[in-house]
Amino acid sequence: MWFFAIVYAVEGTCQARAGVMVQPLTYWLKEAIHWDPVTISASLSILDLPWIIKPLWGAISDFVPLFGYRRRPYLVLANLAACVAFAWVAMIDTTTALIPALVLSATAMAISSTLSGALLVEIGQKTNNSANYVNQQWLWYNIAQMIALVVAGYLIEILSPIGAMHTAAVIAAIAPLSVLPGVLLISEARAPIDLEAFRAHFRALVRAFRSRNLWFVAGFLFLYYFSPGFGTPLYFQMTDRLQFSQALIGDLSAVSAAGWIIGGLLYRWQLKRLDRLAMLRLSIAGGIVSTLAYLLLSGPVTAVAISLLAGITSMIAMVATMSLAAESCPEGAEGFAFAAMMSILNIAGPLADVTGSMLYEHVFNRQLAPLIVVSAAATALVFLLIPLMVERAVPRAT
Repeated sequence: MWFFAIVYAVEGTCQARAGVMVQPLTYWLKEAIHWDPVTISASLSILDLPWIIKPLWGAISDFVPLFGYRRRPYLVLANLAACVAFAWVAMIDTTTALIPALVLSATAMAISSTLSGALLVEIGQKTNNSANYVNQQWLWYNIAQMIALVVAGYLIEILSPIGAMHTAAVIAAIAPLSVLPGVLLISEARAPIDLEAFRAHFRALVRAFRSRNLWFVAGFLFLYYFSPGFGTPLYFQMTDRLQFSQALIGDLSAVSAAGWIIGGLLYRWQLKRLDRLAMLRLSIAGGIVSTLAYLLLSGPVTAVAISLLAGITSMIAMVATMSLAAESCPEGAEGFAFAAMMSILNIAGPLADVTGSMLYEHVFNRQLAPLIVVSAAATALVFLLIPLMVERAVPRAT
């Protein structure tokens, strides 16, 4: 539990697209380099690629032990690489080397996340404790992210654009060092390289591809997270129609992260007593309610309340779906299978946002309300898959 707290707190701090770097980086590109929104979005979208191909990192660690272990040495190297990458960013004052440095940081953090996910699956299946580990993961991720967002906003207030970005990069460079002693908190059996071990992991990988349960869970996760999104349209609504300041919009992200933390505590205190299917039903119902709540968005007070509710329901949904994914991974290919599940989320999210933006722009004439209703209806349709989850207990894919 301590290991997962440490490694995911680092991830919440250091993701270039979500942690302490994101706002100072965007602010510098906008104010000092004078990039427009399209240029910023297009240039930084490459940082999503290492997260989309996470199964590759999982397969490498599954098949090729390093110094006799499949996870711990890779974790050490990945976090050292993250330190180097962010230290590189801290010395950059032009855009020439910025993207390569950020890609290195994103790759390092994606590898660290993949390996931690593999350990979550392995340990969770052995101890029947996957849901608690998933809750621990996202609880500390969001605690760290909430603090990081506040720190990032403060840096922008007191420093120049380049100074804020450099200071954020220094913070991001220091944080991964805490993972190095954290690796000592986990035990891992030695896995020497030999032909029979290679064959065993290859057979496990083949089983993963042939597993009907695994494919079913993968499809369920995609449909679960692929309701037409309204993140970008919501930003336009808050900026252009509600006249929210950029500081307030940033604070709403921190409020949402606080909601994730509350959701994690609710799970720890009460919701962990529910079985998997009850958690899935609760998460879908919560998603519908929190989506429809955006119809009431009218000012800062309602924005704070809705953001908090959205964070709580998102945390419950993440625990419900990720524990399901963890329990469905076949033994011997945990790194690949769980990373593939996470890649589905990384693909579904952007596709949902693009779909929602297209509906907002070309179908609903920049009206947010009909898009919210469509998104809630798409989430409600996932209820139809629940009976299939009853038929397929999905205790573990074989």
